[in-house]
Amino acid sequence: MNQTKRIYSIQLSIYTVLRKQTLKSLWTLKPPSRTFYGCPRLFASDVHSQYESIRRGKQEIPKYFNFASDVLDKWSEIEKAGKRPSNPAFWWINGKGEEVKWSFEELGFLSRKVANVLTKVCGLQKGDRIVVILSRVPEWWLVNVACMRTGIVLIPGVSQLSAKDILYRLQASKATCIITDDTRAPAVDSVASECQFLKTKLIVSKGSREGWLNFNDLYNGTTGSPKMTEHSQGSLGFRPLLNERYWLDLTPSDMIWSTADTGWILASLASVFDPWVFGSCIFIHKLPQVESATILNTLCRFPIDTLVGAPTLFRMLVQNDLSNYKFMNLKHCMSGGEPLNPEVMEQWKSKTGLDIHEVYGQTETGVIACVFKGMKIKPGSMGKAAPLYDVQVIDKNANILPPGQQGEIAVRIKPIRPLGLFSEYVGNPKKTAESERGDFYVTGDRATMDEDGYFQFIGRDDDIIISSGYRIGPFEVESALIEHPAVAETAVVSSPDPLRGEVVKAFVVLSPTFPSSDLESLTCDLQEHVKKTTAPYKYPRKVEFVKELPKTVTGKIKRNELRNKEWGRM
Repeated sequence: MNQTKRIYSIQLSIYTVLRKQTLKSLWTLKPPSRTFYGCPRLFASDVHSQYESIRRGKQEIPKYFNFASDVLDKWSEIEKAGKRPSNPAFWWINGKGEEVKWSFEELGFLSRKVANVLTKVCGLQKGDRIVVILSRVPEWWLVNVACMRTGIVLIPGVSQLSAKDILYRLQASKATCIITDDTRAPAVDSVASECQFLKTKLIVSKGSREGWLNFNDLYNGTTGSPKMTEHSQGSLGFRPLLNERYWLDLTPSDMIWSTADTGWILASLASVFDPWVFGSCIFIHKLPQVESATILNTLCRFPIDTLVGAPTLFRMLVQNDLSNYKFMNLKHCMSGGEPLNPEVMEQWKSKTGLDIHEVYGQTETGVIACVFKGMKIKPGSMGKAAPLYDVQVIDKNANILPPGQQGEIAVRIKPIRPLGLFSEYVGNPKKTAESERGDFYVTGDRATMDEDGYFQFIGRDDDIIISSGYRIGPFEVESALIEHPAVAETAVVSSPDPLRGEVVKAFVVLSPTFPSSDLESLTCDLQEHVKKTTAPYKYPRKVEFVKELPKTVTGKIKRNELRNKEWGRM
């Protein structure tokens, strides 16, 4: 799954009527008093079963669908009727003793409060766009559900975006509102004057900031260059109702923990839509820093059944002595965002007894291939095509290639476009058209498929670097580096890394007038420069100083040559 600096937006259709609610504080709701340890496991979802006739093709897909009212509120009704296990719908901790638990009823009540803030206080209407840059805090989930209810288009961004990244997103999306925290607010203020459509700034903070509305005060009643990929509630919310349990395989008794950043498509799939379709509990740890001890201790303390993370997470965890940890409930592990090393899968299996099931997809597609429960695991394979999708490996003429032959991963979209695919690249019809080839949407990723239908990922057709699940464009890093007075020329490529899969490496030709006696100090200076100029995760972890860069006769830098040389060192 290509987790991205690409931003996607959720286009929401809405037909619910908001009711004005009041609540003294976000944190005053008492957690459920009943425990859910040992409650009987349910094998069928009451909400999910309502769509059986549609899955079987006996009934057409409804014209209007709203995930908040058609799924979450239905679970609230089932919950109030005593027909659902007593585990919460949402369970959040921050590792410092703070904890939040919401039932589906409480989630509905609180999200309506936030919907009132967005529509009545901020004046947002259906179709308006709002940029949300928050870490793993409960407010992120409330804003998501509130946008579903109101038809506001939500544009999430990863929490490490720089001022330049934020400026691009605000200008490209024409967003009228932004929600962020104390950390990102100064960056927003530095570019806000250049964003003519931005009318309202909301800050999630215990304090106040000039020019900003305080989200918590309003809520409590005191008053990425990236492409924008548009999704609908049908593509994200209705899809899991038709796809059954093809990758998560959850029930109302289960609890799932996804460590994905809130700006990734995986956060919407594994931490919002798919689990709540099945009435499962979404568990969230704020994770200000992703540390092995924190992850492992959390798995030991809480009854988490399913863990979803990038390969980097598992590469990090297997470096520990796992014999010192006893996981309370963990039964199912999934990895996505980049290929997972077979040796890491073997180590995790030998140390925990658990398999890691790989999933593959993109911001544009959601999960389109996976290794689901019960399927034979082939090390290095990302599984088979997910239900409802005809996924093939094709050539440049859109011909389906035979098993074992390398080509591009593509999803059949004609004569019927499957649910789950994005609607368009916002404001870029040319790019949208270029993503189609014959009867297929083309992912831009290369792979092979064996005779059993298993896909083996090879790499991108372009130069995108996928590091710890983050997609990094070389041009952005090169543009930042070239601003430094020491850099005359530079080329950025991917470089293999045992923990992150691959990292950013910069080949740098120094300016003749710049002193080069202390290259170690200069390397640190260049890295800090990139961190400040663009997002911190994009900085080159490796820097090599060269006299010249390989070029074609037309002067184009041969990045493939540099990248192949780098990977040939493995």
